[in-house]
Amino acid sequence: MELIYTLCSLENLQQLRQISEETFSIAFAKDNNPIDFKNYLEKAFALERIKEELLNPNSDFFFAYHKNQIVAYFKLNVEAAQSDIKRDDSMELERIYVLSKYQGLGIGEKLLNHIKELVLKRNKKMLWLGVWQENKKAIKFYERHGFQKFDTHPYFIGSDEQTDWLMRLNLSTL
Repeated sequence: MELIYTLCSLENLQQLRQISEETFSIAFAKDNNPIDFKNYLEKAFALERIKEELLNPNSDFFFAYHKNQIVAYFKLNVEAAQSDIKRDDSMELERIYVLSKYQGLGIGEKLLNHIKELVLKRNKKMLWLGVWQENKKAIKFYERHGFQKFDTHPYFIGSDEQTDWLMRLNLSTL
């Protein structure tokens, strides 16, 4: 399956908000308190917040297309936009989501390979991310691709404090 990647701009704001909320809800709504989850969605995917993120010069959102249809999106952060590690030689993969009807087709692997290329082109040595400790499928995926857990941090869904594993991939050895 061939994918085409495009950098998102303010023109994509509404579509990005909708896809962000949809994919996050499908992935995690069932595992969270409905009130906490609703409150989280309203803040995390508010148009103004996504607009600020799009305008941040240290963050990039990308859509992945197959046959002119968006099948996935991801967000990368560098420098001060990174949530934990703020090293010059690192890049954070903050979000990576495949739309549900396209899951199981190997798109996640294609996305990750493309992301690794972007990281290397930007002369970064480490790609890192946070993944919910209960998301065993995602953790196994990242481990298969060479990521290793190095720490944890709290992640709040509404008032519910959860734990994310921080995982990194050393790209200087690839």
